[in-house]
Amino acid sequence: MRTLLADIASGELAPGGAALRETDIAGRFGVSRGVARECVRGLEERGLVFVKPGLGATVTPPDRWAVFDPEVLSALLGARRGASVLGAYVECRRILEVAAVGLAAERAGEEDLAVLSETVERMATTARRATINPAAHEAFHDADLGFHEALIAATHNAALAAMLAPLWKALAAARRTFGAPTAGFDRSIAEHRKILAAVADRDAERAAAAMSEHLLTIERDLHERGDDEHRGS
Repeated sequence: MRTLLADIASGELAPGGAALRETDIAGRFGVSRGVARECVRGLEERGLVFVKPGLGATVTPPDRWAVFDPEVLSALLGARRGASVLGAYVECRRILEVAAVGLAAERAGEEDLAVLSETVERMATTARRATINPAAHEAFHDADLGFHEALIAATHNAALAAMLAPLWKALAAARRTFGAPTAGFDRSIAEHRKILAAVADRDAERAAAAMSEHLLTIERDLHERGDDEHRGS
């Protein structure tokens, strides 16, 4: 299924093109018809194909793909389309998180602020470790995600957390390809401290501006990485 996902993401299997048949899949990969059928079902569940009984599976347009699914995202990243896809995720974050941080500034309690402060300090600690141990990069990203999860929790709006959960999960799956370089750790920590300070001061407008600035930094970084993709580096 991952191989076919890669073929679809790269455009080798184009939307509306020749149908994928179970017999062809079975022959290509040396598997049974049952395994081929499960593979097609997996593609269908992720919105990448439309199955017509007796005719096979036809690739669907990209706007029908389940782009929050880690397998789909992995295929898109592998097809050098990661920066544009992640850029769309950042747009989603800007729509939701800039408004949400204002709510957090109005509603956060002392316990919420303590959790936010702890996650920023954890980011700082893991960033220092990452300068000498690349394995610590993952811990830094976990702390970063923890900050944003705690920020949404501070809005005391469970629906917001449910809306953002699949987005964060997809971004976590992309870290191995688009992890922040060590040089960006200090900047990221400073931006998170700025957001925290505004929330602690109950300044919703300043908190929203700080979050917008942080997400703009991420967006610029993704554009730069997208340029690197086009240059093949």
